[in-house]
Amino acid sequence: MITSKKQLQEYLAQDAKANYRTLGKVNHQMDLTWKFIKCLRLLNYYHFKFKKEKKYLYALPFLFHRRWYYKYGPILGFSIPYMTEIGKGLSIPHYGTIVINGTAVIGENCKIHAGVNIGATSGEKKAAVIGNNVYIGPGVKIVGNISIADDVAIGAGAVVVKPIEEAGTTWGGIPAKKISDKDSHCHLCEAIWE
Repeated sequence: MITSKKQLQEYLAQDAKANYRTLGKVNHQMDLTWKFIKCLRLLNYYHFKFKKEKKYLYALPFLFHRRWYYKYGPILGFSIPYMTEIGKGLSIPHYGTIVINGTAVIGENCKIHAGVNIGATSGEKKAAVIGNNVYIGPGVKIVGNISIADDVAIGAGAVVVKPIEEAGTTWGGIPAKKISDKDSHCHLCEAIWE
């Protein structure tokens, strides 16, 4: 939850680094994924401010950004609720179907590729809790109320149905199994460590 203007700027700055972007003006037609991430952050902030302070001055920017969020989400194939807890440094390299349950918790500096689904199982309402610096490859499915440790890389097409408790490891396959002791850092943008 983004609770202050300063925190919002920190989130946007880290997101920009993680996506090789700048915080300047966005070309809406050429960079829709970055525009979507910015809308996601701004909606989270304005929703919190409106709920907390009950000031209608936050309603107008909320409605403005929500319009772009609902316009670009379906075009890009993203179904990511704006109230989902996602740490700063979110990276979405390109568009394609991404579905994230609103109860999921995603740590800082996570990279999420196309075809990813992070959801709950039938009968459960909670989705996964994902640590910091996690790389989630194309087509990964993370199912259920499980936890994933920090610095984990999950290879393309993996299906994760059990907790990953070993930090700094690489996982792949159906169901996901540990395939190496290599961490996720080589898959993430170098600028986030600066």
